Amino acid sequence: MDIPFLDKWRKRNATAHGVAVRVADPDAAGVAELLAECDLLRAQAQDAGVELDDSPGSLTALDQLVPQWRDDPEVLPWLGNDAGLYLGTVIVRTVPGAAWQVWPNGLPVVKLESGREVDVVAIGHEWAESGTPELSQTLAEASEN
Repeated sequence: MDIPFLDKWRKRNATAHGVAVRVADPDAAGVAELLAECDLLRAQAQDAGVELDDSPGSLTALDQLVPQWRDDPEVLPWLGNDAGLYLGTVIVRTVPGAAWQVWPNGLPVVKLESGREVDVVAIGHEWAESGTPELSQTLAEASEN
């Protein structure tokens, strides 16, 4: 059912963002593989003709997509999660010394060699909702640390 005022209310009152990871061994190799799945984002990108190959160039291509998902309040939070996890995957695979770290509350973050932690899921939500910060710019900043 399409109720315009309800969609606007949901957008203003959406407070639950994020993803939690619960694993017995947070250093397990399977965690990185699990976080890299990002099925919804990969499907949206494929529909737009963008291949997500876990490279810096794929982040640039995502930044250039027309954000049709912003009109769908059901998809937006899930796509934000996937965008953040995909960003984290690219950072971990391309930035020397970067690694996934799971906080005690289950939040996956990327820890850089400098010790700085990047909350990629929050960045993914910001990107999905407004287009900023650009995912490629976030990677560039992470590469500098």
